[in-house]
Amino acid sequence: MTFFQPRQSAQTTQTAFSPDLQPWVEKYRPKSMDNISSQEQVVQVLKKSLESHNLPHLLFYGPPGTGKTSTILALARELYGPELMKTRVLELNASDERGIQIVREKVKNFARVAVSQRYICPNSTLISLKLTFDFGCTRSGYPCPPYKIIILDEADSMTADAQSALRRTMETYSKITRFCLVCNYVSRIIEPLASRCAKFRFKPLDILNTTARIQEICTKENVTIQPEAVTALISASEGDLRKAIMFLQSAYRLHKHEAITPASVREIAGVIPEPVIDKLVATWQTTDFAQISQVVGEVIASGFSATQIVSQLHDRLIADEFLTTKQKAKIAMHLGDVDKYLVDGADEHLQVLGLMIKAAQVTAH
Repeated sequence: MTFFQPRQSAQTTQTAFSPDLQPWVEKYRPKSMDNISSQEQVVQVLKKSLESHNLPHLLFYGPPGTGKTSTILALARELYGPELMKTRVLELNASDERGIQIVREKVKNFARVAVSQRYICPNSTLISLKLTFDFGCTRSGYPCPPYKIIILDEADSMTADAQSALRRTMETYSKITRFCLVCNYVSRIIEPLASRCAKFRFKPLDILNTTARIQEICTKENVTIQPEAVTALISASEGDLRKAIMFLQSAYRLHKHEAITPASVREIAGVIPEPVIDKLVATWQTTDFAQISQVVGEVIASGFSATQIVSQLHDRLIADEFLTTKQKAKIAMHLGDVDKYLVDGADEHLQVLGLMIKAAQVTAH
């Protein structure tokens, strides 16, 4: 029996890398620039850069799940091809490795290495670097320009010292290395660094493109989903396609051969049921502390996220027809304060309780 165990282990390893077990976010990540959704202006400008084979330093910013990382990876794939890309592209997640030491070691060491003066094309013919740049690889059809690309994902999480150290590195090795900074908040990138890059804003995906992408995945994976569930997915994801695909895959695992329903989508997405939000909003019309405290205690004890409560209360506040504009403005300011305190790590129960009391005081006047 032991003689066959290694063979059995090998089969298990092969199964582990089966495409069926791959997260759909990675499985359906765009492989080319033409597959990028909702970012027509960005794609158009980058395609012009592809024609000249010359890229500036890039800064991609915008909300999560809008295709920033996918775009630069697709661009690199069209520049170098899938094989050469492995040696020409360095991708670092700056939120994990964001100190000045990483810039001095990993980034600088990769940036300073010159591209080989001779490159073996897939047709096994040695050609000079100049020919590679001018004509590309005759058989593969990829430009293969004479520079590398360093992708710094979540660059807005880098420390100020690390960003300052990166300035000089970008200037020194600009002939043989291009940098692409990817971030959610461009305001957290220091101005001297941002000014060295061509900026591209990625907008949240619209309903039409998100719906088309979800339906395409459902067709390929044989997923049965109710039309209302698609609407619920789009609403819960808030323009984040990555989040929508993750919710879809989770719902599929839950239902398998049954149709995915809006209720299951909302449950997976952590959306708080409307009756719960109704109970919280009802406390705005009372000044009884005991009643407010009881309702808030029940909601928090149910395990609902305080951040999600604030988000849905904000949506309800905007749609409320009985509050004056002045009352809405005051409650919205309290919502913003609570959201900040929650990000800073404040106690969820106390923050939601304080918010409800302040909202009740506003509506009482």
